[in-house]
Formats: sequence, structure tokens, C-alpha cells
Amino acid sequence: MKSRFTPREFRKDLIPVEDEQNLISKQKYYFIFNPGSRNGKSEKSISRICGLLNDRKINYEYGITESLQDAYFLSQKANLLKYDVVVAVGGDGTINKVLNGFYDDNGLRVSKTKLGVVYTGTSPDFCKSYCVPYNNIQQSMDVLLSGNTTKIQVGKIILAVKMRPELNGQPVRKDSDFITCYFSCCANIGIGASVARYANSGIRKIAGDYSGTFSALLKAFLKYRSSDLSIALDGKKELLSRLYNLSIGKTFHIASGIKINNTLKEGDDKFYILTMRNVRWMNVPYCLKSIYSGKEISSSDSVYLKYAEKIEVYGNSHTPEVEFDGDPQGFLPCCIEMGKDKLELINDAGQ
Repeated sequence: MKSRFTPREFRKDLIPVEDEQNLISKQKYYFIFNPGSRNGKSEKSISRICGLLNDRKINYEYGITESLQDAYFLSQKANLLKYDVVVAVGGDGTINKVLNGFYDDNGLRVSKTKLGVVYTGTSPDFCKSYCVPYNNIQQSMDVLLSGNTTKIQVGKIILAVKMRPELNGQPVRKDSDFITCYFSCCANIGIGASVARYANSGIRKIAGDYSGTFSALLKAFLKYRSSDLSIALDGKKELLSRLYNLSIGKTFHIASGIKINNTLKEGDDKFYILTMRNVRWMNVPYCLKSIYSGKEISSSDSVYLKYAEKIEVYGNSHTPEVEFDGDPQGFLPCCIEMGKDKLELINDAGQ
């Protein structure tokens, strides 16, 4: 989808050209606003953010999205134009698309641009994971303009654009039907895509983030049918029978109160792989407790945790969808490993 704004249309109407010599900040910011996040409530934050920027005489420009894909196009163009900071204003879906604009297909950053976030969404898993303020615009802007940064790793995932039955049991191929994307928190194969779709359908607007996602998870359990899935962890292939979900990530927070206690540290190039299988109604409480308590996971036949640097998941037309950072994004087969370059994120870690 074509972006609403092109590089030559980057707007400067909030900073008159004749006043630019009076700008305090030497940093040049590009803001990507998603007015549709949080069910449209974030639109009210745009004027407030612009007002704060104007009051501080910050050098900035902005674009407004009409779709999540617009956020990717705008971020990609702003990176190529070498803005000092590109700021995602929206929820986790917006952050993910903006993050993707920082990278090429080889896992390399396309510029030295820094990522900033002003969170106006519903489920702040990215912010909780990376020490970014959320749901407080004043605090978010203070941290953003402080310029303090931390380098974080991002996951690189190659996956199919559409579901192709002929790829059942097959690995990722190098052809035009596959795309390269990036994620910051967690990828899910199995029931995860259904949970995300139910949660994003409006239930969280009624029940709230935690309760809405929990309700979506229970609804998905009622309808979902497990399947057998072939994977390879660091080249070692195995069959997961009666699989419900495979969570692959690095962070503690993954979705609206779901927490994965893991031993990973920044820089070790590994992901955790949380497997949920052989789920029966009698062990549903145990499975839910394991992923909501945030405590160390005791491996069992239903839930267990492993670690690997490279994860390959083979094609499966029964449960083909892949979800990451809160939204269904593509289809199996997929291949996951760490991006080669770290992302420089503005946050308040260590302050």
C-alpha cells in the first residue's frame, strides 16, 4: 500500500521556515503518528505532542498513517533521509512497523537513526520490556528528548506472504513469496494468531487489556484444534505432536499480562522457545498459571522451555499463521534468528 506521505511531502507547517534558526535542538526528529491506535483515542495526543515540541523549539517533521503499513513506509523513508531520531507514536503494532523501516533484508540497519517511542496504544509490552514510559505523554516526551539510548537486539524472521499447501513439511525458500521482517518481543505459531485476532477485535476496549486478552485466550482454546508441527532448533529437527502454541522470543513480557521467565541476557544471540502441547481441560489451569505468573517454568509434558539461536518451523496448512508483536503477520514456513545489527532505542534504562 502506498504511503500517504512521500519524502518531498514531509510536513513543516508546524515549524515556519523563517524560525528554524531559533530551534534549540540540533537533533532532527521525524514523528510517525498513528491516530487509529487505542481504538482511535490516540488522535487526541497529536496536538499535545506537537505543542510540547513547539514550546521547546524542537526541530521536527511528521507523517500521519492511514494503515499500519504506512508506518513502515514512512520509517523506511525517514531512515534513508537520515533523520537523527524516528519516533513511533502509537501501540505495539505501530512500533513494530516503524522498527522494520530501520532494517534491510540482511539484518543490517540502513542508517544510524535512533528509535523513539511515545506510547498511545493498549498493551505496552514493548515499553515494559525496554524501559520506555507508557500512557504518560509528558514523561514519554521528557525521556525522548533526553536522548539516553540503549542498544537492543531484534529478531529477524523470514516467512511466507500467503498460505501455500504445497509447502507442507517444507522449510523456507528463497523466492518472491517470502518476506523478511523484524520483531522486538515475541513471535507465536499456533493459537497465538487466533488470540491476537480476537483480542484486537474490540474485546479489550470493553474488558480492558488484561481481561480482554485473557478472554480472547479462553475463546481461542475453545475453538482451536492442535496439530503436529516440525521444527529445527539449531539444525536439530524434531516433531512436536499435538501442539497448541510455540512462543519464540527474548523478552519477559510478551502479551497483555503473559510473562515468560527466561535466562536470556542482551547479546547472547539466543531465543527462548516456549512449547505448549498436549493441552487438555484438566491441565489448562496449569498452562495458564505457567504463562501468567511470571515465575520460573517447571517443564512438563504440556509446557516446557528451550533455547536456540536459529529456529526453523516447517510448513503446516492446518495452523499456518504466524503472529509477532501483537498482530498476525504471515504464514509458515518461517525461519527466525537474531538481526545482525542492534537497534539504538531511546529509553530511561539506568536513569
